[in-house]
Parts: sequence; structure tokens; C-alpha cells
Amino acid sequence: MITALIFILASTLSAFLFMKQAQFGKTPKGERLKRIKVSVNYSNGAFQNQSPTPDLTEGANFYSVAKEFLFTKKERNKPSEAIISLKTDLLQLDPEKDVMVWFGHSSYFMQIDGKKILVDPVLSGSASPISFTTKAFKGSNNYSAEDIPAIDYLFITHDHWDHLDYKTVKKLQSRTGKVICGLGTGAHLEHWGFTKDQIIEKDWHETIRLDMGFSVTTVPARHFSGRGFKRNQSLWMSYALQTPSLNIYIGGDSGYDAHYAKAGEALGPFDIAILENGQYDKSWKYIHMHPEEVLRAAKDLKAKQLFPVHSGKFALANHDWDEPLKRIWSLSKVTDTALITPRIGEIVYLKQQQKFTKWWEFTN
Repeated sequence: MITALIFILASTLSAFLFMKQAQFGKTPKGERLKRIKVSVNYSNGAFQNQSPTPDLTEGANFYSVAKEFLFTKKERNKPSEAIISLKTDLLQLDPEKDVMVWFGHSSYFMQIDGKKILVDPVLSGSASPISFTTKAFKGSNNYSAEDIPAIDYLFITHDHWDHLDYKTVKKLQSRTGKVICGLGTGAHLEHWGFTKDQIIEKDWHETIRLDMGFSVTTVPARHFSGRGFKRNQSLWMSYALQTPSLNIYIGGDSGYDAHYAKAGEALGPFDIAILENGQYDKSWKYIHMHPEEVLRAAKDLKAKQLFPVHSGKFALANHDWDEPLKRIWSLSKVTDTALITPRIGEIVYLKQQQKFTKWWEFTN
């Protein structure tokens, strides 16, 4: 009995100390919490989705999901060989060119109309608080924070580990102009050394004038947030970014819902819609889209081109690693949707017609 009690106490203390690490961030307090509490999207001590959003699909439960995730045979959950990626020197890019470079999953760099923009950078090689778990696929993590030039606008869609990486943003802090994020996320960033002047922290349906010809409108998503045990203390976001020459939808993780059509009507059409396509499962259909829904969302947004992200780097679901891209490529031919599917590190020219290979077919 004494031995068991000592073990329980030691385990509890270890967990407490582990959760006190800087990488877990901070929950909102003080003036930030006061502002959150008056949001129409906050009630019962947490942010809420606009539509009822169960954690799990009807018929699923924690036991069934855990059993499937832990014991289902996943032969092709990860590529068996290194992904062949490219390494573009971002520090030497022609400043007159309007380009995008994808780093895998939901991390990408854009240079548009003279501004440098970064979205959800996760460049440490892991999407987990435990660095040896949820590791990046071989060949998919060739970029580091040191490869990123000074950034004008850093967008964070939400605070999950595969979108907000402590090690990466900490290194970028001194080279970042403004960070645009949802209410509550600023608590993490300030804890990590970002100044109040750097952080633009907003609710849904707010428009921010960033610079001459640059503005962004915050758009709802259907998801959740949290880096620890307490969920939904910060707001998950998507963004409609208007530059002098382009209108781009920066999509965060989201289940399909009416917010896409509303954004398309109010803020579209979009030259490019960047939408999550991957890490989905039948058991959590309300918080992640399947490829069919991604194409429907792109149509709702009135997007001229679709860039499907949230795949190619981490295995966070049970599907084959290349299934999201294979499915959306096939479906796009039926729906006549223009896809942007670059290799990791490949330059995408935002104002030119460009053909992309089915690069995932060359990796088992």
C-alpha cells in the first residue's frame, strides 16, 4: 500500500512538473481574460463553436477510438522511405516575386506584394510536447527557423502542437513584425517573449488594417483548442487575407459547416483557398474535413484555386500517409477544381499558371 501511494504521488508530481514547462504556454488572465469573457463566442468558461460540435461522431466513444488508434494495423501510416523535398533559399528570393513555399503539414511561407508572411510554422521536427513522439516523416523537415527571413506577418490559426510550435516561434520572435492570432493565444506568446505591441489578438468577424493595401478579416472555424488538460481557452481561427493584388483564404483546422459559404459570400471570391486536407477520421468528422468536404468548402468560398494542406509531414490519424492527396487529386478531376500540390520546399508562383507532379506517388 505504501509503495503504491509513493508511486502515485511521484507520478502526480512528475506530471505537474512536466506540465509547468514553458512549451505548454499560459492560460489567459487579467485584462486578456476580461476581454475574452465578453466575447459572444465564449460561454460556460470556454470558447464555443457556432454549431453544435461533439468531440466524437455519433456511435464512437473514447474507448473505441483509443482501441482503433492503438491497435489497428497501420502499414502505410507513414512513408517507408524519405520524402524527396526541395530546399529553396528563402533569404535570396527575388523580392519582386509573389511566391509561396510549403514546409509540409500546415506550415508555409508567402511573399506577396513586398510583404513576407508565415503561417503556423512547425519546424522543430515534432508535433508533440514529447520530442521523440509525432516525429516528422524522413525528408519532410529540411527547414529550420534559421532559414526563415524577417517576417512582416505571422499567422497562428490555433494553439495545437501541430500548428503552434514553441521552439520555432521562440526563435522567430526577434524577427517577427506582427503576430495575428485568436483571442487567448496571445497568453502563450507573451509567456514566450513576444511583446504586446507584436500581438494582434482578435475575435471572429473582425477586420484589421495591417498596412497600405493589406487587411485581414478573422473568420470562424469549427474545431477546438488547447495545449494541456483544459480545452478551448483560446479561439481557433481562419483568415481572409486581402493584399493589393490577391485575396487568400488561410484556413485553420475545421469541420465542414456553413461558415465557408458565409465567408465566400461576404469576402470572396478568393484567388486561393488554403484548406486542411488530412488527419481526418470517421470518428471525428465534426472537427476535420474529409477530401469531399474540402472540395465543397472550396466551392463555397468561390476559390479559383485550392491548396490542400495538413498532410505530408506528420501521422496524426489512421489513414495512409498519402491518402488525402490521392483522394483530393482524383476528386478534383471530377469537379474540375484547380489544385496547388507542390513538393515540400517547391516554389509556387502565385500569379502564374503552374503544373505540379503527383510527387506522393514516388514515395512508398
